[in-house]
Parts: sequence; structure tokens; C-alpha cells
Amino acid sequence: MSYFVTGGTGFIGRFLIERLAKRKGTIYILVRRSSKQKYKDLLQKTGLSSDRLVAINGDLSKPKLGISAKDMATLTGSVKQFYHLAAIYDLKADAESQEVANIQGTKNAIAAAEAMSAKCFHLASSIAAAGMYRGVFREDMFEEARGLDHAYFRTKHVSEGLVRSECKIPYRIYRPAMVVGDSKTGEIDKIDGPYYFFKLLQKLRNRLPQWLPLIGIEGGQMNIVPVDYVADAMDFLSHKAGMDGRCFHLVNPESQQVGEVLNIFSKAAHAPRFAMRIDMRMFAFIPASILNLVKGLPPVRRIINAVLADYGIPRDAVSFMNMPTRFETRDTLKALKGSGITPPALEDYAAKIWDYWERNLDPDLFKDRSLRGNVKDKIIVITGASSGIGKAASLKLAAAGAKVILVARSVEKLEETQKEIAEKGGTSFTYSCDVSDLQSCDKLVATLIENHGQVDVLVNNAGRSIRRSLELTFDRFHDFERTMQLNYFGAIRLIMGLAPSMLERKAGHVINISSIAVIVGTSPRFSAYAASKSALDAFSRAAAAEFSDRNIAFTTINMPLVRTPMIGPTSIYNSVPTLSPEEAADMICTAIIRRPKRIATGLGITAQVLNAIMPKAVEITMNTVFRTFPDSSAAKGDGDAAAPEVSTEQMALAAVLKGVHV
Repeated sequence: MSYFVTGGTGFIGRFLIERLAKRKGTIYILVRRSSKQKYKDLLQKTGLSSDRLVAINGDLSKPKLGISAKDMATLTGSVKQFYHLAAIYDLKADAESQEVANIQGTKNAIAAAEAMSAKCFHLASSIAAAGMYRGVFREDMFEEARGLDHAYFRTKHVSEGLVRSECKIPYRIYRPAMVVGDSKTGEIDKIDGPYYFFKLLQKLRNRLPQWLPLIGIEGGQMNIVPVDYVADAMDFLSHKAGMDGRCFHLVNPESQQVGEVLNIFSKAAHAPRFAMRIDMRMFAFIPASILNLVKGLPPVRRIINAVLADYGIPRDAVSFMNMPTRFETRDTLKALKGSGITPPALEDYAAKIWDYWERNLDPDLFKDRSLRGNVKDKIIVITGASSGIGKAASLKLAAAGAKVILVARSVEKLEETQKEIAEKGGTSFTYSCDVSDLQSCDKLVATLIENHGQVDVLVNNAGRSIRRSLELTFDRFHDFERTMQLNYFGAIRLIMGLAPSMLERKAGHVINISSIAVIVGTSPRFSAYAASKSALDAFSRAAAAEFSDRNIAFTTINMPLVRTPMIGPTSIYNSVPTLSPEEAADMICTAIIRRPKRIATGLGITAQVLNAIMPKAVEITMNTVFRTFPDSSAAKGDGDAAAPEVSTEQMALAAVLKGVHV
């Protein structure tokens, strides 16, 4: 006995061939010339020789599959079972491609099977052939299908109809449900069906505790089976006598709603589950015209598209979350009786599916998250690059291949940084600029554009911090003016100077080094500093909204206390937890790689949430901090006073609030 398989190098095909290999006979598979490597991989995976697993050159889109006369002569009279698995199983595929592969491909496969006098034609159809039928769809139903507007549903229905009406040799039809990976290994070769929602679950897991109950949707029916069940069932049913002309539903008899499925995979992912699920039918009272009007609004469309793109979910996948069809499996289960082949419960193998996806198919695995891959040959401007965070970031970025532009007031210190970069094989350029002087900023922008043509990333790192309580500031209004001049006006002068060239190229990234005080919301002794950084934050949010569709990103890094010369005058900081400049520089590198809206410590974000829901409690807490840590000698004007000893209470409070310090 010989077999002929189309789609043998595809997902279901590979698993079916592994089953057929355990039987006697030669297995012929249709192979496009561009898929020869897949054929070689299949030989290696199955351990079959090329004499047992024979490649037949052809093409699904050509008459009789484009099989040569010589090969057809070899096949004629020897092939007993013809399996047609080749098709497009992809919601993202365009309608024309699906027409060619699913409909024309089936016509050509039928013609080839008849030409080689195959004894039985086996079609791998799909439950999609039922369309959006409401109710229970039996295995003997076909014409009753409804809601076939989508190209995938329509082409699968039409291709099955071709077999029923035009195939002159005996046939058997198999309608698999949504096929996921192997129930024992999780193996699968592409993302489809429920996998589209894995990225969402992963992000929920990474951002929220597992015990946190969430609100989700109930959704429609989602019938899922593992590929090994489909392959086992097809292999068994195709060899069982008396099954010609039958259609088999290879589905889970106990279909589940979308909300249930998401909870099963949430458990497998150790993500929070949807404790409350909303049935979208409760909104059926809203006229469809109103819903379509709202969904058609430009901002609504953009938000939906952005969210779907962020999670890698095709738009069509969302429309299928309310599928109303249940599939009867009585005849299939009866035919499989005694074989030991039964569809396993999703709960029993969901962890395998998730684990394989996260280790092998997670889209983030294929993104270049290396620093070099994201900054090589890019022109990155860093202000305040002569020391502290700016210097540490410059060294890291230059070592990764960036062309770093070092900006500060002191040329001598910049040249020291440039020398260190050169010694390590990096490239950098130095420019003297007083960022608090707007004319100096304008001159710098003009020089950068003239000398380098463009700036890919601007890091506004230069800043001034004043730690002084308000009672000591009543006669020092210049503290606010000077701080605002450097931290706000100077920074936005550079942004506005470089933005036109970024907008012209539709590429650019602005990173603002801010303070954790901005998101904590209360910052005693840092009123001038926090106000200036808050102003920059507000400006950046407005600019980001305006430039959102021009590929210009704005990232705010809410730094905790960093061990730099800026905190030197406050001797008490020598005894409290701080970040090193290198750790702070890593945050800048992360911002360049991932381009997030904001980077902040977990404790700082927690304080932000607490300030929103319990503002008075946060105020009292920060007042306690204010009273525990006195003004520095420099703030009081006692420049020569000895550094105060740090009390046990101060040490304890500093440890508890690590990451909250400005």
C-alpha cells in the first residue's frame, strides 16, 4: 500500500506522516521546490529514508498539482490513500491567497487523485466549514452552514463542497477544531487560535500578582484539540473499513467558552484569572448601528488597532470570540471506540502548550533585545555626560557601538570621558553647552544638525537638584528659577530644536531623566526640583500624544536616589540606599531598547497608587520622613558644620523607603 500526502511538511501533515510511517508502504509527499529543506527536515525527524518517504515535485495551484507525467506514471495504480492536508489555516492571510490554496488547491488535488486512480480521497477540512451557525452542527450537516462572510470560513466550506459534489472516488472528510500543539510535548510550528491571547496573559502575569481577580469576557464557543489527537484519529479512521462518504468531527465533545479557555491558560501561565466574566450578549440592546458608529470613530479605531498590534492579535481573531456553534461528535466517537483514541481535556495539557510557546514561539524571543542591536551606529546625545549617570551611560552606549555625543559645560571633563570611550574602541564627540542658557542650546542644536545630520536619541540627563525645605526658601526664589531654567526650559529647548528633523524622518526617541518624586506625588524639601521635573513630564506627555503617529517616542525615567556628585552636599545620603551610576545607566539602556512610556521602581509606582487612593496617609508618611531627615548644613547655610551622625531611626526608615528617595 502507498500513500500520497499534500501538506506533508506542514503542521498536521508532519504528525500524520509519523503515524503512517509505522504502517507498511511508501509515502509520497507533494513538495514545492522552495520547500526542499522542509522535506529534508522531515526525513531527519521521522528517521525515514528517501526511498520510503518520497518527494514529488509539484504545486498546489497547478492542474493536477503540477505533477510531472513521469511521476504520475509511477503513482498511478499504486496509491491507495490520498490525503489532502495542504491549505491556508491563517486568519491573517488575504482572501485571494485563501481562494487559490483552499479552493483551487482542492480542485487540483481531486484531479490528481483521480488521475493516479487513488482508492480513497481524505480531506482535512475544518469546523470553519460550518461558518457561524447557531446551535449544534452535526457531522451529517453541510448545506446548513451560515455566516460564511469571512474568507477562511467561506473557502473551507467551498472546498469541502467540491469534494462532496465533484470527487469521483470514495472520500472521507475530517473537520478538526482549533488545533494546538502536541498534548505531550506542546510542539507546534506557528501561532494561531488561542495562542493569539498568550501575549496578553504573559503581560498580565508579569505586571500583576497571580492572586489578583480580574474582570474579563465570557465570549462564545472555543473548541480546542491537540494535534496528536487529530493525527491519531485521522490515521485510525482512514484505515477503518466502511467509513467512505462519512464526515468526522475531530473536536472536543465538551467545548468551552472563551472565558473558560483564557482561565485555563492563565493558570498554566501562573497569571491572574478572570474571576468575573461578562457575557457580551447583555449589551445586545444597543443597536448595531450605534456600535458600528462608535467602533468606526478614528480615535477608537486607532486605539483598537494599537492594542491589538501590541499583543499581536489579528483583528479577525476578536470577531471570532463570539462563535455560537457547538459540534456533535457522536458518530466520530463511536467510530473510534476501542482504539483508545480520545480527545484529552484542555486542563490536562494546557501547561505543555504554554511552556512550549513561551520557550519557542513567544514573539519577544525573535526581537533583538541586545543593546548593540538597538544602538549600533545610532547618534545618541547625552547631556550632563561629564560625570555620574551621563558618563556611565555614555560609556555603555559607546561600547555597544553607538555614536555618542557628549554634552556638558566642562570641556575638560568631557574630554576625559571621550578618552575612556576611545580607549575601549568607541566613538564619541564632545560639545560644550550650558543647557540652562537657551542661546547655548540653540547653538548646540544647529551644530549637531550641521555636523551629524540627525539625532536618533536625545537623553535629557543634565539637571539641578536643590534639597531645601520651604521655610529656608522664602527668600530664595532664584532656587526655583534656576532649577526650572535647567531642568525644564533647557530640556524642552533641545527637544523642540531637534524635533523637526525627527518628525521629517519619522524616527526619534527622547528620554527624560526625572525623579521618583514626580510619581510619588509628595516630595518635601524638593519642591523646586520636583516641580521642574513634573513640568517636563507634562510637556513630554503632550508631545508624545501629538507625535504618536510619527514614530517619535518619549520615555520618562523616574530615578530613585543615585550616588552622583549631585547628592554630595547632603552627607546623610552617605548612609542610605542608593543606585550606582552604572545601575542608573542600565535603566537608560533599557529605555532605548524597549522605548516604554515610563520606567520606575516598583515601590515608587506603589506609592503613586497609594497617593491616588489614600492621599492623606501618604502625606502623613512623607511628613514623618521630612521630620526624620533634617535639612543639610549647606541648605541651612552652615557650610563648615560637621556632618551629623545618622540615627538608628533614620537608617531604618531609609531602608524601608528604598527607591522612594528623590
